[in-house]
Amino acid sequence: MKQFKILAFCIAATMMLCGCNQKKAEVAETTNTDNIYQFNIVNGTGDTVSLADYQGKVLLVVNTATQCGFTPQYAELQALYATYHDRGLEILDFPCNQFGEQAPGTIEEIHAFCTGTYGTTFPQMAKIDVNGEQAIPLYTWLKSKAPFGGFDTTDPRGAYLHAAFKAQDSLYAENPDIKWNFTKFLIDREGNVVCRFEPTAPNTAIVEAIEAIL
Repeated sequence: MKQFKILAFCIAATMMLCGCNQKKAEVAETTNTDNIYQFNIVNGTGDTVSLADYQGKVLLVVNTATQCGFTPQYAELQALYATYHDRGLEILDFPCNQFGEQAPGTIEEIHAFCTGTYGTTFPQMAKIDVNGEQAIPLYTWLKSKAPFGGFDTTDPRGAYLHAAFKAQDSLYAENPDIKWNFTKFLIDREGNVVCRFEPTAPNTAIVEAIEAIL
């Protein structure tokens, strides 16, 4: 119950924080495209990276946070990376502080936490916004290709999130925005969005989807 109360507070805080301006990593403007390889992003050391560098790879793009109830999913992500990287999987980690301010600190502090606590070795990018006016173009495109698909309400956390968001906005499910930390997008080897997984999606479903396109 205490954990749910904390989650409720974070959701309420998120509704206010998403509209606030924060200093974000700058990314190059891109033209409209149906191919992820046309986008540029900024990595954790501040360098601009073209996603064309990942052409031919299967990508799992995820917005993360270090102080969230879903933070242990870092361990699951690292296990996926260790299992499938040699077969062509890349995981792109985008820390985001929009949801309950659960990704505080500098990118250096976040990176040290992730590598020290979960032994992560997959690429970690600069902190970004995924919703609102400051959302990077990549995430605007991802949401247009794979809108919100609903929480897994067989998971108590999913049922709670659904109820909490619906209480705030009865039409919340019609909005394609990212709802919470650890939302994942799976991209095939041609740069197309295959599917979107909400943070409550079971890891087995992600594994099955990855194996299907490797």
